[in-house]
Amino acid sequence: MATFKEFRNNVKPNWCPGCGDFSIQAAIQRAAANVGLEPENLAVVSGIGCSGRISGYIHAYGLHGIHGRALPIAQGVKLANRELTVVASGGDGDGFAIGMGHTVHAIRRNMDITYIVMDNQIYGLTKGQTSPRSAEGFKTKSTPEGSIESVLSPLEIAMSAGATFVAQSFSSDLKQLTALIEAGINHKGFSLINVFSPCVTFNKVNTYDWFKENIVKLEEFPDYDPTNRIAAMTKIMETGGLLTGLIYHNQTRKPYEELVSGFRPEGLAKQELQLSRDEFEQLTAEFK
Repeated sequence: MATFKEFRNNVKPNWCPGCGDFSIQAAIQRAAANVGLEPENLAVVSGIGCSGRISGYIHAYGLHGIHGRALPIAQGVKLANRELTVVASGGDGDGFAIGMGHTVHAIRRNMDITYIVMDNQIYGLTKGQTSPRSAEGFKTKSTPEGSIESVLSPLEIAMSAGATFVAQSFSSDLKQLTALIEAGINHKGFSLINVFSPCVTFNKVNTYDWFKENIVKLEEFPDYDPTNRIAAMTKIMETGGLLTGLIYHNQTRKPYEELVSGFRPEGLAKQELQLSRDEFEQLTAEFK
């Protein structure tokens, strides 16, 4: 069985010192080892942005896609290789701006992949512009007088789109984050895990200290039931989306792959692609 160290490679991350993405990378590696994966069982697909670099920092199959397109690629990988555990990742700009259309449809489609969003409420790679996750009044190079747009709530959108697994964590809480990624990987269906990942270079508002003062941990509510969809949405709204933990979990709905008629369980690379004469004639007969 692979250990945490076996999911490391020789590529040194070039994130800014103190970036929350370091912890998210470590959590993915720990979770992969904890659920019993081998590097060849895992595929990490990422988009563009600081967070998009993560697919090159983990010893596994990796693909660095284009802006906002991590989820279409990840879904294609899963459909072609059902035996792989597929993790998609990206930032709040990648997933909730240019890629939001893909995010919503991936959620409702419920394919068996895990999507980890590194949410720093700003565009970090392009040197600090307002993102869909920036609060009203947030001042950046693109909004010097403060943002006049309302902040987007990905958790509310996920719930509305019919998500079957919704969680949120904080990059400083490595134990909780690792456990949530493990649960997301084990969940049969689409898992959304939004992670507060402070940008230490450009976001001087949503800092580590700010999150520690404002985050509400669901573990503080012993009676909270993550299978209650109405309660989950209510708690999201009550806390302004600043809660962490397993917010919602529904395992009664089957993942997309199990609903596709005639979809074989083995990956395409392992299938016999040569049609027999009988199979060929049976297929062509459908068009007569």
